[in-house]
Amino acid sequence: MNRVEHGHWHPVAGCTELAEQPLAAQLLGHPLVLWRDAFGAVQAWADQCPHRGARLSLGRVCQGRLQCPYHGWQFESSGQCVQVPAMPAFKPPESHRAQVYQVREQYGLVWVRLEAGEPPSDLSLPRFEAETDIELHKLNCGPYDVATSAGRIVENFLDMAHFGFVHEGWLGMQRLPEGVTGHATEIPPYQVETAAQGLRATGCQAWQPRSSVHATAAALIDYSYEVTGPFTAVLTKLPPAQSVALPAFRESIGLFICPLTPETSRVWFRLAVADAAPDEAALRAFQDTIFLQDKPVLESQTPRLLPLAPRAELHTAADKTSVAYRRHLSQLGITFGVC
Repeated sequence: MNRVEHGHWHPVAGCTELAEQPLAAQLLGHPLVLWRDAFGAVQAWADQCPHRGARLSLGRVCQGRLQCPYHGWQFESSGQCVQVPAMPAFKPPESHRAQVYQVREQYGLVWVRLEAGEPPSDLSLPRFEAETDIELHKLNCGPYDVATSAGRIVENFLDMAHFGFVHEGWLGMQRLPEGVTGHATEIPPYQVETAAQGLRATGCQAWQPRSSVHATAAALIDYSYEVTGPFTAVLTKLPPAQSVALPAFRESIGLFICPLTPETSRVWFRLAVADAAPDEAALRAFQDTIFLQDKPVLESQTPRLLPLAPRAELHTAADKTSVAYRRHLSQLGITFGVC
């Protein structure tokens, strides 16, 4: 079945995971094999030899060609079979080829598009604008395997109302600092609008005792969110100067999800932080802590598929972004991982 999702780009592996030998991956229920050719270019194919259906990821790379583990057929980077060891003099015809998919490396990840042909301009690789900011240091966290749909994970990323409960003492609190009036768990009104690749939420604020590894005091943090693809989103966070140890600290966090199956996903975060000499281990440990607080709650949600019907689950004004996200998926015609 050719789904709408097949026309979008999705991350399937970290670039550093792909070394000299083939790597098995999965996307939208399709087994893939990733490998690098003689020029170091990454290739993404269906993980199935066209001869007898063996997994090509069990094979090896020989002189820039991918060799099947079963009968040793060798394929060049175009997918064309160029050698059949059982018949050395045989010249394989054009029909003897592997299924090849479009692939790119960006943001430290390998991205694959299953649909054939060049993508239209509105289906370009999801944007992460912080990537071109030379003042920001970039690194990836993950992958994290989660037993839920990609849509549930994006919606959790966009949700601020859970901070004081799932991330209490970190990204949220249930009591305000002494002398401050109001409610620590209250989500003030914010704005949601359509954007080039999805939607954008601005004017978001949340009280956080420890908004980042550099936080020194609880503060009301300014947030903005942007959905840049069906299963990708970006958070930009700007804490008050007096609440962090580094002057003019800011950060952007990209959420990139590979929908493995309708109810299982692989997640990466790309951090872009204003830190000239970052402690990458500390940054990854912080992100591990936050997401591993989310993971059991995400995996507890039923159904694991994201419901798109307007009245399938209850909503309040604090859920404005997630409601807009569900509507966006419906308008795109997404069918994978939703109900």
